[in-house]
Amino acid sequence: MDCCEIDAAISETRSRVDDLHRSEFGAQRCPSCGAQGRTVSRETIVLMVKAELLERAIHGNYSFCSARDCAIVYFEDKGREHFTVDDLRIRVGLKVNDDPIPLCYCFGFDESHIRDEISAMGETTIPERISGLIREGLCGCESRNPAGVCCLGEVNKTANRFRTTSIHND
Repeated sequence: MDCCEIDAAISETRSRVDDLHRSEFGAQRCPSCGAQGRTVSRETIVLMVKAELLERAIHGNYSFCSARDCAIVYFEDKGREHFTVDDLRIRVGLKVNDDPIPLCYCFGFDESHIRDEISAMGETTIPERISGLIREGLCGCESRNPAGVCCLGEVNKTANRFRTTSIHND
């Protein structure tokens, strides 16, 4: 075996390890900010990107970048393609700082709904309401949420943040 064959074998092995790592451990790192990405389905990508960009989205495996200050939302694992907040049809709650800040893409709740309910009543029923709708099988988070996962974690985190803020302001 000559050096070229050895280099080719090493390269092929690295490629297989990268593929195994991607499939077992999730997505790659964002090319812009370096944050660990989360693998999302092609269906999610196609539903999120603007119609004129669909042809760019139909190939490859994509990951979601959740870093708030990074403009990239989706990046292709091989690094050839990416989509920013301006390339999407909807606002991504994790990427915006001004209202409305979407939280629940299936049932339309945003941060202001939780903030207003806690301000008015001292508590919020939104996480429980969403949980009930999920139990009824009415959610489509895997495709409707830009992150491709259930929103309830972000909803609960936001509710806890506003509860804490409300307690400290009283």
